[in-house]
Amino acid sequence: DGDWCWNADPFHVTEETKAIVLDNICHLLNNFLRCSAYENILFCWVMDQQSIWDDILSRLDTETCTVRTVALVCDETALRARLQKDIESGRRTADITARSLARLSRYADLDAVRIDTSHLSPAEVCDAIRGL
Repeated sequence: DGDWCWNADPFHVTEETKAIVLDNICHLLNNFLRCSAYENILFCWVMDQQSIWDDILSRLDTETCTVRTVALVCDETALRARLQKDIESGRRTADITARSLARLSRYADLDAVRIDTSHLSPAEVCDAIRGL
């Protein structure tokens, strides 16, 4: 999960910190790709712009592996419900809903297999990914 790369205090989103995060993600993924102990590597992160995917993929040594790009998406109703659950549990603040809804349409433009998770359990999502 790429989110831990943003785990910094103080938390600042700037061009410099974005570059550090992307560099750390690529370094980590390349280490896993070069390690013979791993057969499959799943990387998850909110990537709603093709340029982010392209930037990361361009930095990875993928000559000896198969890369599958998959976007886990859901409809607006499911997204609202999931975010509301997180807000109520204190995991997220209320401003997440508007920000997430604004990004939702961007996933249609990605060069990736899209799996609609709106009505799927986590196990069903795993099965769908395995089936690729």
